Amino acid sequence: MSKPTVAIVGRPNVGKSTFFNYIIGQRLSIVEDSPGVTRDRVYAECNWRGRDFTVIDTGGIEIESEDFITAEIANQATIAMNLADVIVFITDIKQGVTRN
Repeated sequence: MSKPTVAIVGRPNVGKSTFFNYIIGQRLSIVEDSPGVTRDRVYAECNWRGRDFTVIDTGGIEIESEDFITAEIANQATIAMNLADVIVFITDIKQGVTRN
């Protein structure tokens, strides 16, 4: 039986990479205050409370953007979600509800 895969997704700059680094116990993904730093999928094997799984960090998803790079970042997140057994959607309560 293969290990489950968990994809971490959400809007830009909501803490996805910080959460990813916390779960894996090391700083593999770059964490910055400016959005758009994570662009490709970042994979890591991890064990959380005795359970082994693969976790994927993704860039921020902006649904209504026409920018090529932003669209490709969203495409990478879509690939991660299609590969995942579990999707963890991270939000920032301080931003509140948005259109996207």
